[in-house]
Order: sequence, then C-alpha cells, then structure tokens
Amino acid sequence: MRRAGGWRSGRTPRQRRAFVVGGGLLGTAVVMLLAAWRSSGFLSDLLLNLGASVVLAAISYVIFDPLFEEARKARVQEHLSFDQEAFVARLDRCRRVRILDTWTILLDDQHRQATLDAIEAALRNGAEVNLLLLDPDCTAAQQRSEELERQGVDVPGHIRANLRHLMALRRKLGENERFQVRVYDASPSIQLYQWDGRSLISFFPVGKLSFNVPQLEVDMGSPLGGFVHARFEELWDHDQATVPLERYDRLAVTLGDESSDYLRAEMAYVEVDGEHYIDCERSRPNLSLTARVPMPPRTPGSTPRVFTLVEPADEERAPVTRRFDEKYGPARAERTILRLAPQ
Repeated sequence: MRRAGGWRSGRTPRQRRAFVVGGGLLGTAVVMLLAAWRSSGFLSDLLLNLGASVVLAAISYVIFDPLFEEARKARVQEHLSFDQEAFVARLDRCRRVRILDTWTILLDDQHRQATLDAIEAALRNGAEVNLLLLDPDCTAAQQRSEELERQGVDVPGHIRANLRHLMALRRKLGENERFQVRVYDASPSIQLYQWDGRSLISFFPVGKLSFNVPQLEVDMGSPLGGFVHARFEELWDHDQATVPLERYDRLAVTLGDESSDYLRAEMAYVEVDGEHYIDCERSRPNLSLTARVPMPPRTPGSTPRVFTLVEPADEERAPVTRRFDEKYGPARAERTILRLAPQ
C-alpha cells in the first residue's frame, strides 16, 4: 500500500503552476516581441513595451512566488481550542485525512454521526483516511487517565468507545485499503488532525484535555509539519508498538486436544487484570479441550501458547462482562465467556 509520505516527493502543484504560469507569460511575451519586430510605428512601440513588461512579470513571478510560498508555509496560526465542526466540515472534500490522538472527540455523541458520514463521503471521493489511537489496555492510557483524574475522564473507556464505532464503520465499508485504523502502545506526545496539506497540532498538557488548549494550524510542508509527519509515520510503521484495528478486534483461537484440532475461529476477547477472556458466543466448547492462542495477542508473529478453558469465578463475571460491553457494545444474547488459563 502506498504510504502517505509520498505526497512530499517531486514538484508540488504550486511549483508546477509557477512553471506553467511563468512559461505562459514568457510565451505571450515572445509572441508580442515577434509581432513588434514585424510591425512599425506606434503598434511596434506598443507591442515592444508590452512584451518587455510581460517578460519582467514572468521572471518576477517565477522568482518571487516560491519565496512567498515558503513564507506562507512558515506561518503558524493559533486557535484557542479544537473546532470539531470546522474540521468535520472539511472532511468530505479532502483527499487525505490523518488523525493521531489518544481518543478523538470527533466520535463522541455530539459529532459522531456527522464525522462518520463525512469519512464515508471522503472515501467515496477517493480520499485516504488513516487514524492512530492509543491502545486502551496499555500503560500509557492508564497514566493519561491518572493525569486527568480531577476531571473524571476515563481515557481507556473513551478509546474503547471510539474503536467500537470505527469497527462498526469498518464492517459497514467492507474491504477498503484507503480506510485504515491502528492502535499504538507508546507514550502519546503529539495530537495531529490533518486535512490535505494543512493540519492542527497540539500537545498533551497535564491535567487538561488536549482539545481545550491552543491548537497550532501549520502547513505540512513546513519544518514543524515535517516533524509531525515523521512522528506519525514512525508510529504507523512500528510493527512492535502499533497494530491494525482487526488485531485489536479479534483473537485467533484454535480449539483441539492432543491428537487434532477441532475448530479455528476469530473470537472477541478482552484483557482484565492481566488475564485474557474469550467470548465463544452461542457455542460452549467442551472444557476438556485446549486453546492455542498467539501471545501477546497484538504482537505480530507471536508464538501460539496452549491454554486450558476455565469458567470465570463469580467475582470475575461482572467486571469482565462490563469490559466486553465497553469494547463491543451490549450483547444481543448472553455471552459465553471463558478464561484462558496457561497450562
């Protein structure tokens, strides 16, 4: 898949336009000067003066337009806070959308449907949409919750809700390589909301939501934009710290015994207090079977380990069921939850 970094290579549209406009003006000047050479009297003088002026205009445009462009790129606009409505309004017209955050306020109740509709519209128009959200089960998510403790913000809960809506959108869209969501396990350092060649960036202040602090609007071609671009790419391509949404969503479980395998399925799963639980949905496997599962589940190429299937204790059920509901939404039927116990 072609990565988003490709937009930085080669001549930019503005550079191409400068050459086209400059070349057009030079061509016009040449025509005028040739006409002046073939004419005489007042018409010859007029064409000669106009041709010389156009030549100067063309040269000035080619020389000074890149300088003005660099000055424009270096300009940073400061916004007092993140304007969700303005960002969502831009989405359906974009060719590239990238979001790097812990969780995104765009998928909270107030703006969720408008955001999802705008993402679908952008994808229909050929846009590339990439989202990077923090892994809700990682240490950094819990640390960020502790930083926001006074505001009563449950960071892992917000992230799980975001990912639940994005999983639903993924199922609705089907296979679409231009819509990619990944979760990362690293210390959050920069918040990025990019639309085409512009972006809003901010940082994560202690004790405050990053949406409610000043946002810097920058050109992605500027040094600051390049720095944020590099941070996004570094996380996106990090095999150990970042995984696709699909690996967060499901766990590959193989049920069998010592002689053969009976079933291989992608199952819903959660992690609570270091223990892993699977939802077998409406089928309850024989507890004498074993389960082969890659561990850690979100590490690429993890070696499968063998587990026994155990009924959760009564005191486990409530928190585990609540975690399943947070991750996948309320179940339509009773869940068949089993704990994976290492052999």
